Amino acid sequence: MADEREPPPFGEDENQKDDDDLFAEASEEQGKEDSPEPEPTKVAIKPDVDLFEEDDGEEVNLGSEEEPEKEERDEKNDIFEDSKPVAAPEPIISPPVKEETPKLSVTQSSTAVETKVTSRKSTDPPEPENQYTISIKVAEPHKVGDGMGAYMVYKVITKTTIPAFRRAELCVTRRFSDFLGLYSKLQEKHTKMGIIVPPAPEKSVIGMTKVKMSKEESNAADFIQRRRAALERYLNRTATHPVLQVDPDFREFLEREGDLPKATSTSALSGAGVMRLFHRVGDVVEKISFKMDESDEWFEEKQNQVESLETHLRRLHNSMETLTQHRRELSNMTAMFAKSAAMLGTAEEHTALSRALSQLAETEERIETIHADQSEQDFFVMAELCKDYVSLLGAVKEVFHERVKTYKTWKEAEATLTKKRENKVKLEIARKMDKIPQADDEISEWVKKVEKGQEDFDRISKAIRKEVARFDKYRVEDFKDSVVLYLEQLMENQKRIMKCWEAFLPEAKAIA
Repeated sequence: MADEREPPPFGEDENQKDDDDLFAEASEEQGKEDSPEPEPTKVAIKPDVDLFEEDDGEEVNLGSEEEPEKEERDEKNDIFEDSKPVAAPEPIISPPVKEETPKLSVTQSSTAVETKVTSRKSTDPPEPENQYTISIKVAEPHKVGDGMGAYMVYKVITKTTIPAFRRAELCVTRRFSDFLGLYSKLQEKHTKMGIIVPPAPEKSVIGMTKVKMSKEESNAADFIQRRRAALERYLNRTATHPVLQVDPDFREFLEREGDLPKATSTSALSGAGVMRLFHRVGDVVEKISFKMDESDEWFEEKQNQVESLETHLRRLHNSMETLTQHRRELSNMTAMFAKSAAMLGTAEEHTALSRALSQLAETEERIETIHADQSEQDFFVMAELCKDYVSLLGAVKEVFHERVKTYKTWKEAEATLTKKRENKVKLEIARKMDKIPQADDEISEWVKKVEKGQEDFDRISKAIRKEVARFDKYRVEDFKDSVVLYLEQLMENQKRIMKCWEAFLPEAKAIA
């Protein structure tokens, strides 16, 4: 076979074909004569290169592993070039073809990643609010007494599966000061621990004065219903917290039959109210005068987010209040237009036109009812939601301020400890040995206070991280549900308006 091969034409450049070309030519000849199997050198390995792609975007070069074998085959071809220019034996070529795709390693790596993710999810503790349910309804508000001594009483109905409660269904009557007293107790107990306590509705002196001085509750029905809805939202937000829902004071508020001990610190004009005002002023002054050297970027970022979110929510609340007012005015104007259309229909002599005007008046009356309903939904679904979250963000800022106060206490203890140690050194220099034991006792005492201050700061920082994460998750879900509900109601009311006009259209076309 080698004797029949013709030499290359004279004058042709010998460098045009390298050893690879000779090897490829010999492989083709052997493939034609010996075996119909495909050529090993033509196996495509590029589609498998992506399986070995690393995280940094660099691909594994598979050609580097075949290069030494390729050179070895070329040397063997050079040795047998004169006698038998045939390709290298099959045992040398076949192993790379069989091992071109090591799929086992890729499968193991992907399995390891999935196992890692699964193990991380399994370590998350289950949330208590998902295990038990509790729903609270505030209903049947009514006034007790007459004159300025009158007050409102609400029926609180609770349904729960939490084992800490005595019964699954509870029903008690509470006055507004009881709600404020409950918030005061929870705030005093849990805010210093880094827990976000939902605030209760604020007192309204003007609204309650109207209720007290009015002989009929219908004159202040709008204010009473708004306060009832706000109290219901307050109790349900408190009940969703895994710690607050089993608090003894909260359970007593929902379970205890009869009247609760009167909360004396809830009156706006009492001495306790004046003291609360002074405390708030003192806290504001302290926030301005003392600046904490924040070393944790997470807290600094969250505080900026809370400030920005509060600003935007206030703007949204003002816009929703304006929209609610405009919708009420639209409802009132629609009612006036319906009356005018009805009067015009009675005065019209043309029968078809008179009937059309009367039908128009009825249509406008139905639309006026729809606008009034939408106005209520604008207020109770969106405006009150924004107002509640402005107050909740105030509670978030309150726990951040508690952390700053804890930090200040810790640093003041460190400064006092430094002074005590300096005092001990002065006593040693002055050789007042009789006072050194007392100085040692004071140093030990302040060392414990410093350690406790650091522990309190670490504890409240950890609690705030957890609380803010829970608050963010709850806030997103609550806003989503409220916005979806608002849009569904808005679309439903628009469909009702369209149906009203579609029903009126034949009457308008029937006018001859």
